[in-house]
Amino acid sequence: MKKLPINKMLAASAAVLALAAAVPALAQPVERREMGNQILENVPVAAPSIREGLAKYQNARSAYFDDWLPNGGMIVTTRFGNTNQLHTVAAPGADRSQITFYDEPVGATHTLPGGQILFSKDTGGDEWFQLFLLGADGKTVQLTETGTRNGSPAWSKDGSVIVWSRSTKGSGDSDVLMRDAAGATKVIYKGQGQVSPLAVSPDGKTVLLGRYFSISESKRWLLDVATGKLTELNSAKSKIAYSGGRFTPDGRAVLLLSDEGSDFQRLVQIDLATGAKVTLSGERPWDVEDFALSDNGRILAYVVNEDGYSKLVVQDFRTRRALPQPELPAGVVSSLAFSSDASKLGFSLATPTAASDAWSWGVTDAKLERWTASELGGLDAKVLATPELIRFPSFDKRSIPAFVYKSKLATGQKAPVIIDIHGGPEGQSRPTFSPIHQHFVGELGAAVIVTNVRGSSGYGKTYLNLDNAEKREDSVKDIGAVLDWIKTQPDLDPARVVVYGQSYGGYMSLAVMTHYSDRLAGGVERYGISDFVSFLNNTEAYRRDLRRAEYGDERDPKMLKVFQQISPMNNVGKITKPMLVMQGWNDPRVPKSESDQVVTKLRSQGVETWYVQFKDEGHGFAKKANNDRRREVETQFLQKVLGLPEAK
Repeated sequence: MKKLPINKMLAASAAVLALAAAVPALAQPVERREMGNQILENVPVAAPSIREGLAKYQNARSAYFDDWLPNGGMIVTTRFGNTNQLHTVAAPGADRSQITFYDEPVGATHTLPGGQILFSKDTGGDEWFQLFLLGADGKTVQLTETGTRNGSPAWSKDGSVIVWSRSTKGSGDSDVLMRDAAGATKVIYKGQGQVSPLAVSPDGKTVLLGRYFSISESKRWLLDVATGKLTELNSAKSKIAYSGGRFTPDGRAVLLLSDEGSDFQRLVQIDLATGAKVTLSGERPWDVEDFALSDNGRILAYVVNEDGYSKLVVQDFRTRRALPQPELPAGVVSSLAFSSDASKLGFSLATPTAASDAWSWGVTDAKLERWTASELGGLDAKVLATPELIRFPSFDKRSIPAFVYKSKLATGQKAPVIIDIHGGPEGQSRPTFSPIHQHFVGELGAAVIVTNVRGSSGYGKTYLNLDNAEKREDSVKDIGAVLDWIKTQPDLDPARVVVYGQSYGGYMSLAVMTHYSDRLAGGVERYGISDFVSFLNNTEAYRRDLRRAEYGDERDPKMLKVFQQISPMNNVGKITKPMLVMQGWNDPRVPKSESDQVVTKLRSQGVETWYVQFKDEGHGFAKKANNDRRREVETQFLQKVLGLPEAK
């Protein structure tokens, strides 16, 4: 593949940025308000009633199962202040006892066999994660070096040895580090690309490693800790996408998710001595997305993603015999883990009308128990909107899925519409509890269409690859098909439609506005890609090649030409309706420069543009105070562009 010299490529990008910086007479004056870490540009002062109307939605809270504790209790993540922190729950329905107290949210939590709690935390959303050990005495030890990015921890059978991946600034490679029982840390593997440890063998001699190339391709290796020798697991010429991986308790096999020989991810067991493969989940036209095996090797559980809804399967691992299955409400299950005695399976469950909570399923007594009861902030679950799963034909007759939220209260008037597009692009919108979707429906009287356009995960790898590289705008055409579908609905108003998205969904929002501005009332985009060339040059080094695998390589002249044609920055002149843009200053994925340049360009074209920035956030807004402000501004903007009555 012929690649452009870096100086020409950067010159092309610089020309775009220079054009964005030129502000002709059409440019709007900027009214700026700065409140602590929040910056609002051209945003009117909100009526107090807007925040009051949002309060019950914003005060809803969720709880997420993390792991089991040695005493049979659970560790969960939930928020009682500004950020998510760790709590323990002794029994189903017992109080939550907070054990971490940081200004920054805590995540990626595990209980080690010795009882210590391993968790990660970054600063201001910068995603340069550090790993910490919390002991029974309440003391916390930082395991990692500040200024590096650390993740994917795995550990030995007794928990005394921990391995993890580490990235450094300016590098796309990851090393694998080991902390031994004495507390000494060393590099055990110098990685190339995004390499992560997944599991440590029961005898502690082997580490299962994975390298991620793209959502469609990954590799698995066995690393001999003593010699450093790598052996590829299941060597194949074709591209295979793997997910996860763990050793069986006897160390003779590895379990992982694989799409080898299938359009979908299946749960597979690979014998380490013979290479023989057994599909444990059978043939299903849906992805298996999570699994857990009890420590004694007797009970297996896995989750199947069926059109966005979760199906939890529990079976005897040795006999493959189905065990009693839990009957769960329609929603999404995640974070599976068995208790140490294999008597209970813990998991998180969220539904469209109930916030996520921690649950358990009794393997031996078939008892389903809800451990936490998260508050809905004063909302009445009975009047919350339950989405309808629809499919509509796109330009090429392909069927596109979406969830549609509508009010249960008949008004006799056509509802305005908000089209919500997920990020990724390899993500999937799922039927979980969304306070903002419920607010749009319940307070603004809008219908919300949550799309899974081509390129979304969860529908097989054929569907996943339909938007790759030069096919990028085919997914934008899917939104054009949504607009066509809206016109056929007697209760929806095609004259009052807003497109709304974050991250890659933010790019989609911008792109949809360039194609269909005449059919839209406005657009909302949060930390979206505005120019693929500048994005690929400015995203953090550890992600750059992974994104090129999805979007295309800007160093290829053919792909550069495509980027120049489709990047919103080069098509801003086609946007004629107001836009709201939001951005965190510390975003390592889509840097702030992407939002800055498109805001400047929009304003230079005379487009009304509101801009909200948060100095202490990254890729997403994790702090409640910032999310409250975000929702307030979104409500103001939507009221204005959709012609809704303004709050007093």
